[in-house]
Amino acid sequence: MRTLARLLLAATGLVLLVTATSAAAGPLDGPGAQKALVCSACHGFAGNSRGDMIPILAGADAAYLKKALSDYATGRRPSPEMEPYAKMAIHFGADDIAGYFATQPRQATPVKADPAAVQRGRVAAAACTVCHGADGKGDRAKLIPDITGQPPGYLRNQLLLFKQDQRSPGDAQLKALKLLIQSLPEETLTDLAAYYSGLR
Repeated sequence: MRTLARLLLAATGLVLLVTATSAAAGPLDGPGAQKALVCSACHGFAGNSRGDMIPILAGADAAYLKKALSDYATGRRPSPEMEPYAKMAIHFGADDIAGYFATQPRQATPVKADPAAVQRGRVAAAACTVCHGADGKGDRAKLIPDITGQPPGYLRNQLLLFKQDQRSPGDAQLKALKLLIQSLPEETLTDLAAYYSGLR
C-alpha cells in the first residue's frame, strides 16, 4: 500500500513538473513577447503577416527593425498609421520588441504572385543585387533588409513610395536607389515585387 502511495505521489509530482515546464516555455513568455502583442493585430502572431499589404517582421534583423521604429517615430519615414505605434514601441522598449521579432521563425507570405510577373521580375532584378544581393537577403551590416518572402503588395507599395520620394524623403543614403527606381515603369516594380516575394 505504501509503495502504491509513493508511486502515485511521484507520478503526481512528475505531472506537475512537466506542466510547470510547459507553461514556462509558452510562446508569449520570451523576452519582449508581451510588449510586442499589440503589433500582432496588424503584423500577425509572432510577426508573420498573412495579408498582402502588411510586412512580415518575423526573422528580420533587430537593428533594422529598431531603425525603422525610430524613423517612423520621428517622421523621417512618414506614416500616419505607424508613427503612434512606433512611439509606443520605443516607450515600452524597442530593444525587447525588435529582439523578439528577430528571433521568431519566419513564414513566407501565403499570397501568391503571378508566375509571369515573377519571371519578368527575375530579369529586372539584376540592378537590385548590388544592395540586396543575388539571393535578396540584404546586408545586415549596412541595415539593408531581407526582402524575400514578403507580401508582393507590400513590396510594390514600398517601391512606389521610393519612386515618389515619399519614403524617407531627404535621406541622402537612398538617393541612388530612388534615382534607379524612378527610372523604372510601375509595371516593372510590380514584377520586381512578385519576384522577391517568391524567393525563399
